[in-house]
Amino acid sequence: MDSKIHPAIDRPVRRVLLLCGGLCVMAFGVAFSIKAELGTSPISSVPYATAAISGLSVGITTIIMNFLFVLIQIGILRRRYDWFQLLQFPAAIVFGLTIDAAEAALAGVTAGNYLVQWLLCAAGIFLIAFGISMEVTAGLVTTAGEGIVLAICQVAPVKFSNMKVAFDVTLVCLAVVLSLLFLGHPEGVREGTLAAAVCVGLVARQTNKIIKKAEAVILP
Repeated sequence: MDSKIHPAIDRPVRRVLLLCGGLCVMAFGVAFSIKAELGTSPISSVPYATAAISGLSVGITTIIMNFLFVLIQIGILRRRYDWFQLLQFPAAIVFGLTIDAAEAALAGVTAGNYLVQWLLCAAGIFLIAFGISMEVTAGLVTTAGEGIVLAICQVAPVKFSNMKVAFDVTLVCLAVVLSLLFLGHPEGVREGTLAAAVCVGLVARQTNKIIKKAEAVILP
């Protein structure tokens, strides 16, 4: 008896696995950026700051933030909301829990000097970019952060690229304000945050090419 999975079932399964793999790769990227201690990526700046304030893990605050982002999307789009995007909820849980697991796995890694810090930061940027490429190729759901930008673009005459920059800047500013109010100093926002803001998109363009070449094998 043939035990192979039917192609109609196999393709969605592979997409889900690719999405989960992308989320896990991105989570390790976030963990590397945290280990670098040069500031996290813009999308992780608020979870990092609120984790420092609340005592919760970065993974848990990431889940909470992404849940809020999904609810905001629903509020913005209302009847136009694509209910398939509710899969952002389980995606957020996978992403958040994997961040905590990745931090635990990298517990023994230390940034002994500024050069090592930048090497860890570069590893984080690459992994985040590669994970984004995997997530986009999977073609199932967007991350909640991208979803809220897309939602705003559907109701306002603004380009996605411009809105994405404005959204990232807003998150970084919010992280700075919250950490100053509750901790007395900026938390998780440094030169590495700027590097991630500039470089993740550029690196993702290159990793997209790698994933694109492998797409025929991954998603036949």
